[in-house]
Amino acid sequence: MQQPLHHLRAAWLSGKTRPLEYRVAQLEALGRFLEEKKQDILEATASDMGKVRGPSFEAYFTEILLCKNELNHTLNNLANWMKDEHVDKNLVTQLDSAFIRKDPYGVVLIIAPWNYPIHLFLVPLIGAIAAGNCVVIKPSEISKNTERLVAEMLTCYLDSDCFAVVTAGVEETTRLLENKFDYIFFTGSPSVGRIIMTAAAKHLTPVTLELGGKNPCYVSDTCDVQNVARRVAWGQPSRVPTALQLPLLRAVCCATSQMMRTVLVLSPHSSL
Repeated sequence: MQQPLHHLRAAWLSGKTRPLEYRVAQLEALGRFLEEKKQDILEATASDMGKVRGPSFEAYFTEILLCKNELNHTLNNLANWMKDEHVDKNLVTQLDSAFIRKDPYGVVLIIAPWNYPIHLFLVPLIGAIAAGNCVVIKPSEISKNTERLVAEMLTCYLDSDCFAVVTAGVEETTRLLENKFDYIFFTGSPSVGRIIMTAAAKHLTPVTLELGGKNPCYVSDTCDVQNVARRVAWGQPSRVPTALQLPLLRAVCCATSQMMRTVLVLSPHSSL
């Protein structure tokens, strides 16, 4: 894994991922991946976890539609997000130009879970690309068909100089985490989250951990039973068998700002 990482690091240092045009082109490529491989995605998730083949609302909604919505929102707002934000100056910085610049971290690692194998790597990936990072994507080895689809197909759409897909089990992932990344995004269990954070701490790497847990539903004896039953029944099919949480959907939000540094930029003659 060292050689691909060095390759990605060199690409990022070259500044290739920074221009708006490049970021937009890669995001649009993701959109083509979702559209052109839609049926393959639905069939892979059906094979991996029994999500219904054909016109399955749950599979289409979680793996395709939510990702498209995130992608469109990002494309519509990216140019504005990238602008410098001028800030007020104090007595010390009166002679300076002071502004906040959103700067990409560098080489980002995304480790995805098995239960929403497309959505939970693609949404963080959208944020990472929008922020101007290079990315290593590690799909879940448990979702074998989806892992193979991502490894074989996604790389045909994205720039191989800046994006790589790694297929790895537990041992390989442990070795992967020994490398220095500039940001790690992980979705999974708290126990694995502790391992991720421990590995990241060795390099002082910032992390976003979206950890699973119980989400129980309390039903009061004064409630409208028909209304509650309808709402629980709507939420539960999208959690079983892929998760054991009742009954409400939890949205994973990967804001672009999570994948960027925010730095205060002063002119060279600043006294700070």
